[in-house]
Amino acid sequence: MFSNFIYFIVVLLIFSTYQPVEETNFSFPETLVLFSSLSMIFSSYAWILFHRLEQRLSYDNIAFLDHQFTSLQTRLSILAIALLAIDIYALNITDFFSDIPPFRYMPTLQALVCIGVFIGYLSVIWSFSYTAYQQLYDKHLSKKHYVLSNISFAVPVLLPWVVLSGLADLLQALPFKYAKIVFSTLEGQIVYFLFFLVVISIIGPSIIQRFWQCKPLPEGFVRQRIALICQKANLKYNNILDWPLFGGRMMTAGVMGLIGRFRYILVTNSLLSALSFEELDAVIAHEIGHVKKKHLLFYLIFFAGYLVLAYAAFGIMQYLMISSKTIYNFITAAGYQQYSVASFIYTLTLIAFFIAYFRFIFGFFMRNFERQADTYVFSLFETALPLISTFKKISYASSQPDDKPNWHHFSIRERIRFLEECEANRVAIYKHDRKVRRSISLFMVGLLFSAVVGYQLNVGTAGQKLTKHIIKERLEQELTKAPNDPYLLSKLGDIYLLDQNWEKTINAYERSLSFKNDAPHVLNNLAWLYATCEDETFRRPVRALQLARYAAALASSPEILDTLAECYFVNGDFMSAVRTEKAALAVAKKNRSYYESQLNKFMAAYEGSS
Repeated sequence: MFSNFIYFIVVLLIFSTYQPVEETNFSFPETLVLFSSLSMIFSSYAWILFHRLEQRLSYDNIAFLDHQFTSLQTRLSILAIALLAIDIYALNITDFFSDIPPFRYMPTLQALVCIGVFIGYLSVIWSFSYTAYQQLYDKHLSKKHYVLSNISFAVPVLLPWVVLSGLADLLQALPFKYAKIVFSTLEGQIVYFLFFLVVISIIGPSIIQRFWQCKPLPEGFVRQRIALICQKANLKYNNILDWPLFGGRMMTAGVMGLIGRFRYILVTNSLLSALSFEELDAVIAHEIGHVKKKHLLFYLIFFAGYLVLAYAAFGIMQYLMISSKTIYNFITAAGYQQYSVASFIYTLTLIAFFIAYFRFIFGFFMRNFERQADTYVFSLFETALPLISTFKKISYASSQPDDKPNWHHFSIRERIRFLEECEANRVAIYKHDRKVRRSISLFMVGLLFSAVVGYQLNVGTAGQKLTKHIIKERLEQELTKAPNDPYLLSKLGDIYLLDQNWEKTINAYERSLSFKNDAPHVLNNLAWLYATCEDETFRRPVRALQLARYAAALASSPEILDTLAECYFVNGDFMSAVRTEKAALAVAKKNRSYYESQLNKFMAAYEGSS
């Protein structure tokens, strides 16, 4: 089930890195037909695979069937992610909502549409896998509870992001000038994110326990015994809850919450029914161990750490795209679609990095934290034998082999062996704690180093200079082979434009246009330079208007229309400037506040001239 967390976060990454297009690849009816067809094919494929598995339930061994069931769910979940990526990037499903006012001002609503589609795909998988699940693991759980339990267990991982993103959209949409200024800066975004992360990590458990429909464990001997263990460990908490996960039939327990007022102890009915009082004590001690060893706090740091590492990875990817001849040639071969190709490569890299980070680095810490929590039982009791017997019961009840590997905790057999080692020699506990401390220290050093590298590569002056130098050097090398290549000349012009070297920018753009005069990007940039250059000796308003009109005839993107409006403005045709800027605003899906400010400027000039 923890894999579902990764799936949902990958979906958010896919959506977040998608750049809206001005024109969708297909019309709405065509998109609807393609979307429905792909969904039907996916559903049919899932049904066929699980139907084949059901036919083997009567004669294959349980270990093999368990592996096949898990493998099928994983493969189909990955296929669902790929299908959603097609929906977003090829079918542009979110762009059909972007002109609807609520979706235009609240991009988070578009993300919720994507999340809803993905939940639909997963629900198909869970629905068709139900029969096999029922026969393999739980004959009494209904299909409805099975599907809803899978959804309710995984979806809370999205709640922090939804609230974070939704609140940011709201603040941006409201007429709060200072809020918009803060969100326009990297520092402001970081402060907002960290503040929100702290707040949601504190009060989040209170929201999640309601989402899971948890109820206070009834008063009685069991609740009193759990309370006594917490008192013995000096653990503060808000409540002890009955956790109705999979109808309460899953044998598990949990603890969530950084501070006592918002901390909850969770237990399922199945666990309470199957364990003796001593075994229940040991399980609660294990959960308390997570709190005492500060594992929950580290998980928070670990999630924030991913953003730091991804930030550094972004800078590194930029250099690889430029310095690697293979990657560079692949991107440039796309011509004027290079930005989309580069974004696609970065998205794939980001997803691969995310999966590797959580499955291997985070997985390493999770496994060792579980082992550390296991050993905490020795802090409260003289022996871990009740915890060992609990593991054996869980293995038997789940019908899964005790040596089944798992990315986020050691196998039951490994956990039992380690506890037996600790029973014989308590020095093993000290050694493991030392291993965890050293691993955390190494991780924090790496995180700090990555933060410095990321800042220097993406924001620092040295990184910006190095990027420009590498790009310029690469372009000049390519131009020696093809001196009349208009695309290379246009890219060199882009670099000179960033350097504010107006003379070389004009020279590169004009040469590019002499070989290919129908390039909207070059026409637009050169028109803007001639119209607004801060060095007035390079301004050529009439030439700027000619270039801008030609660019607009070739492409009617908001950026190009805005340039045309600016050119009308500098030539004194204020009415045309207003009309053109209104057209730009009508098709703009991003940075609408900029186009609105431009329109206000042109309208003020028009009204002042009349």
